[in-house]
Amino acid sequence: MSIESSLLRCRSQSGTLSHVASIISHVAVPLALGIGLGTPVVPGRLLAAGALASIVPDLDVVAFRFDIPYDSAWAHRGFTHSLGFALVLGGCAAAGARWLHARRWLAFLFVALAAASHGLLDAFTTGGRGIMFFWPLEEERFFFPWRVILVSPIGLRRFLSDHGLAVLANELVWVWLPSLALALVVYAVRRLVATAREN
Repeated sequence: MSIESSLLRCRSQSGTLSHVASIISHVAVPLALGIGLGTPVVPGRLLAAGALASIVPDLDVVAFRFDIPYDSAWAHRGFTHSLGFALVLGGCAAAGARWLHARRWLAFLFVALAAASHGLLDAFTTGGRGIMFFWPLEEERFFFPWRVILVSPIGLRRFLSDHGLAVLANELVWVWLPSLALALVVYAVRRLVATAREN
């Protein structure tokens, strides 16, 4: 089965400015990995770089200001949400690995995973257009078949509303609790490996 066949091809309707998982929750994945692996593996600067990389893709919301068509690669959930863009951010982290107090391969992998997690989470949301995972190879947009994360309003006024609070409650269940489980699993594996080495 190909990667594409496991995804739901998306040609949904264009909507209003309410089509993302919240910025707050996008940092959950790098935080979970960082906490689980511990500071000896993921120093504070690298953790901060990963958290930043997990929210950078949403800088593309400026496209709404310039009336860029939603189908464009330069629009929201376009090239900045792609796996290619995540690799570019990982490359930048590798280049600055010394400043991040990390090995090059680790800086690359951690930041690339953090950035890629943004698009992956958005592909689980209940609205908007899909994600251009495979840009620049193609500009088709995708959602996962299981769309359980409520879309978050863009803008502070919209976010501080009943809908915004409902989104946070939803993300607690579908983003933060799984991330906590991930942190615990990674921590447990790390401890088991450390114990095995000591013996």
